[in-house]
Amino acid sequence: MTAQGGKATAMDILLDVLCPLHLVVEKTGHIRKAGPAIRKLSPGRPLEGMRLLEFLELRRPSRPRTMQELTAYCGENLRFTTRLAPRTELKGVMVPLPEGLVPGLQAGSVLNLSFGISVLEAVRSYALTSADFAVTDLTIEMLYLVEAKSAVMDELRHLNLRLDGARAEAEYKAFTDKLTGLGNRRAMEQALNRLIGQGRCFAVMQIDLDHFKAVNDKFGHAAGDAVLQATADRLQDCTRETDIIIRQGGDEFLLILPEMMSVANVEDLAIRLIMAIEGPVAFESEGLHVSASIGISLLEAPGEASPEVLLERADAALYAVKAAGRGGYCFFAANMQPMAP
Repeated sequence: MTAQGGKATAMDILLDVLCPLHLVVEKTGHIRKAGPAIRKLSPGRPLEGMRLLEFLELRRPSRPRTMQELTAYCGENLRFTTRLAPRTELKGVMVPLPEGLVPGLQAGSVLNLSFGISVLEAVRSYALTSADFAVTDLTIEMLYLVEAKSAVMDELRHLNLRLDGARAEAEYKAFTDKLTGLGNRRAMEQALNRLIGQGRCFAVMQIDLDHFKAVNDKFGHAAGDAVLQATADRLQDCTRETDIIIRQGGDEFLLILPEMMSVANVEDLAIRLIMAIEGPVAFESEGLHVSASIGISLLEAPGEASPEVLLERADAALYAVKAAGRGGYCFFAANMQPMAP
C-alpha cells in the first residue's frame, strides 16, 4: 500500500522487494514513502510525512541544513545515524527520481539504506528477520553464519561446562574415600608434599581403631562401615577447617595439622579424639564400641624430614601405644622402632 493509502503501484512493489530499507523523499525533504523494514526503526511514529533530517542525521560527508544541500550528494557514499534511540548507524546512497516516475511526485529522490557492520545490533534492537532484507542481500547469509556460529559457541560452552564438571568429579573421586567422604592416600601424599614444599611446620597423627576387627566379625561389614563413618564424623567435629583428615584404608586414619600447635595443644587434641571415638556407635539395636590408638610425629623445622619419614615416625609412635595396651597416644621419640608389619 502507498503512503496515501491507495493501491500499490509497480514502483512501490519494486522498491519494497528490492530495497526494503528505502525512503522516497520529496523535494521539500518530507518522506513520501518508507520501505517495510525501515519503518521498524520508528515504531512509535509513522515515517511518512516526517522530514528526512528529523529522522536521520547525516554524519558524512557533512551535515546539510536543507534538502537541497543533501541532494547535492546524490550518488555518493553517505553515513547516517538515526536520531531516535538507540542511534543506529546506517549507510546509504541517494538517487534522484525522474519526474513522473512516481505518481503524484513531481520531483524527489530515493534513499536506499543498509546497516553495514551495525547489522547485528540492528537485528537485536528492532527484532528484524530475514524478511526485512532483500533476498539478494548478503546480510542474510552473514546472519545465518552468525546464528550458526552462535549455536556452535553455545554448544561448545555447554560441552566445556560438562567437561569441567566431569573433570572436577573425577578429581574429587580420585582424592576422596568413597565410604567416609574424607581424603584418601592420594590426598594425603599431595597434602604432605605441599606442606613440606612450602617449608611449613606441622603435626601428623596416625590413628588406628582398636577392636574394629571384633566389631566386623561379630556384627558384619555394615556395622564396621557405620563405625568408620561415625569415626570420620567425630574427627571432623574435633578438628579445625584447616586440618586435613585422611582415611588411609581399613580402620586407619591420618590427621594432618597444618597450623603448627604447641605440644600441649596437640596432646589435648589427642585426648579429645580418643574420648570422642570411644563413644558408642548406634547400629540397629546395638551400641558398638571401639577405642583409638594415636601415634604423633612433629615436623618442627622446615626440611627436617620427608613425608615417608614423618609417616614412619607416626607409625613407630602408634606401635608403642599398642604395645602399651592400646587406647592412648604417644609422641615419636628417637629410640622408637618402626611398627612391625
